Amino acid sequence: MEIGNMPCWAAMVALIQAAAWTVIAQGLPQGQHTVTVEVAGRKNEKSTNTSVQIVGFEPAAAEQSPAKSDASTLSPAGDAAIAAATLDAWSAKFRNWHYRPDHVIPANPGIEGFPDIQGTDVPTVYQIPGNPKWHMTFVGFDGKGYQSFVAESADLVHWKQKGLAMGYGPTGEFDHGGCVVGAYLYESYDLKAPRTLKRYQGKYWTLYGAYPRQGGYELRPGYEGVAWSEDGLHWKRAKDKSILSVFEPDRGPWEKDCIYQPWLVEHEGKFYDFYNAAGGHVEQTGIAFSTDLLNWSRYAGNPVLRNRRGGYDEQFCSDPKVFRDGDHWVMFYFGVGRGGAHIMVAFSRDLLHWTAHPEPLYKAGGNPSGLDKQYAHKISLVYNPAHDTFLMFYNAVPGKKGSTGGRGIGLISSRPLAAGGSPAAGGR
Repeated sequence: MEIGNMPCWAAMVALIQAAAWTVIAQGLPQGQHTVTVEVAGRKNEKSTNTSVQIVGFEPAAAEQSPAKSDASTLSPAGDAAIAAATLDAWSAKFRNWHYRPDHVIPANPGIEGFPDIQGTDVPTVYQIPGNPKWHMTFVGFDGKGYQSFVAESADLVHWKQKGLAMGYGPTGEFDHGGCVVGAYLYESYDLKAPRTLKRYQGKYWTLYGAYPRQGGYELRPGYEGVAWSEDGLHWKRAKDKSILSVFEPDRGPWEKDCIYQPWLVEHEGKFYDFYNAAGGHVEQTGIAFSTDLLNWSRYAGNPVLRNRRGGYDEQFCSDPKVFRDGDHWVMFYFGVGRGGAHIMVAFSRDLLHWTAHPEPLYKAGGNPSGLDKQYAHKISLVYNPAHDTFLMFYNAVPGKKGSTGGRGIGLISSRPLAAGGSPAAGGR
């Protein structure tokens, strides 16, 4: 028997190794487990290779946990799981969105000096102290990689381009293929607080996603870096080496292939980096810690947000955004499963143990204009107190022909918005 070009003995070794890594990655006790695997061809930039994809597992009967609600996450901390009724109550205010039919930042936003942008992605809205306007960073893909740009707005609906926020890194270095800023240090992480940048050691700070190679879309392996700014508009490295990569000794098997996007939280004197990463074609979310923003160590309980078999996040639990909401924490993330990418939510009482709601807050294809027919993901949530309205910016991908599917920045809101950004007459 052969699998692809692998002889029988090599295929069996690969299957056994994959099964072992699954048991470890899922935090299961050692012992006998039944593992379901799927053998498939994996395409990369230059060749086609054989890979083994883990698609499910069942613990041995003697080790199975008591039956749980479908709302339960696969977190190993079962005693920290949040009840389904509580998940429903906490998530209720993040449902029933109103949409705008068009991108607020189109696929090619017409930035002077950058005519080759084919798609925009990864929005993050923030405010600079002393400046009443809102700002948004986002990435533009030009066929080579990602660069970060910044726009400004007086009403959160109409955006004026301001130019480059952070461009490609030096040749041969970890961020040469792109820089994705947006994991900012804020003055407050409360859900309804302004997204105001905070100075630390006299500067504004962001973590950023990075790629080492140009010539394609998110070419692996992927890294994370840290950058600072004097004005909140233009960013440069705070450290010449990456802060997270697949090469550190504390890297787990679940993140062995690529590190993706960070999200920064400061809480009780400690910095948290919530980040998604890939093991094969599956993405999950973990945490790293720091006391100085420059040196980071991973949480031993990673991944804290895991894929759920058959769920809307069966393949990806990615791009986490974390805020404080009263007596608990809320994480917005995107899941990939059931034929699309969807906006999801999870909750925690301690920032370490998370329980995800099984139903999306917003599904791909929710906009009848077709703006997000293919994907709805990578959010930035802002609260406008003047109108008592949540605005959620997200990457809306209609699935058009081309390298990015026509992706741009979409907007949904908790109240219907008039053209000027205020709630429409009769809006709830």
